[in-house]
Amino acid sequence: MDHVAAMEQQLVSERMRRKLNEVNTAAQAQLAPVQDHINFTLQQAYFKCAYECFDRSRRQEEISNCVEHCSVPVVNAQQHFENEMAKFQERLNRSLMVCQDKFESAKLQQNKTDSINELESCVNQSIEDNMKTLPHLVGRMKASFNIGV
Repeated sequence: MDHVAAMEQQLVSERMRRKLNEVNTAAQAQLAPVQDHINFTLQQAYFKCAYECFDRSRRQEEISNCVEHCSVPVVNAQQHFENEMAKFQERLNRSLMVCQDKFESAKLQQNKTDSINELESCVNQSIEDNMKTLPHLVGRMKASFNIGV
């Protein structure tokens, strides 16, 4: 029976890994316009602005301050993006941790097959719930960065 349970647990682990890969792919697809805005639109504006800073009539300190000023929008946008993604990842991790805790508790109380099935169901529900928040997260970031306005 232990061999069967181990094989079933391995199968569930593989299914969960695939599910998490799906989450990653879906998140990347939905976040592509935001990433594109940061990586191209804001970066391009930064380089254009920084180019204008290089004037022979300016001192080195003035040039450096000007270039630093130009970098503020892109740096702030990247930090905002990274903070939002970290919060999304943290929420997902916490919900998956709850599933793991339920699994460990259920393993002690009942049949391992039932606990594995409950774990898989919990993980699927957690991922689904978190994925539902992604469009709202993307919408907030697009509004914050004035994308598509």
